[in-house]
Amino acid sequence: MQDDLHRFKAGIFQALAHPSRIAIIELLRDEGKVPVSGIFERLGLEQANVSQHLAVLRSKQIVIGRKEGNQVFYSLRDRIIGKVLDLLRQYFEAHLKEALDLLKDMKTDDSLA
Repeated sequence: MQDDLHRFKAGIFQALAHPSRIAIIELLRDEGKVPVSGIFERLGLEQANVSQHLAVLRSKQIVIGRKEGNQVFYSLRDRIIGKVLDLLRQYFEAHLKEALDLLKDMKTDDSLA
């Protein structure tokens, strides 16, 4: 059972392992339901690229698509994935602050020497 959970988590992180897919998830997190055309227009990506990324995200059940008329609208299957990305941003910012503080200390030490 634990192995299955590890494989599941690894699969989710594989799906998140591309900046464009993260941008798509963040767009859907912020705006809710978005048509495919809105995704590639807002993110400045090629339509074919967006389609490939959405296929990966669908395969891991991160996004869901619903056809309305002649358009397909995408949304997050579960908003918690947006919270995961928010936590990763907080992690990045915390460590960035540490690195900047270390650089500042190094500069202070250099100027004293």
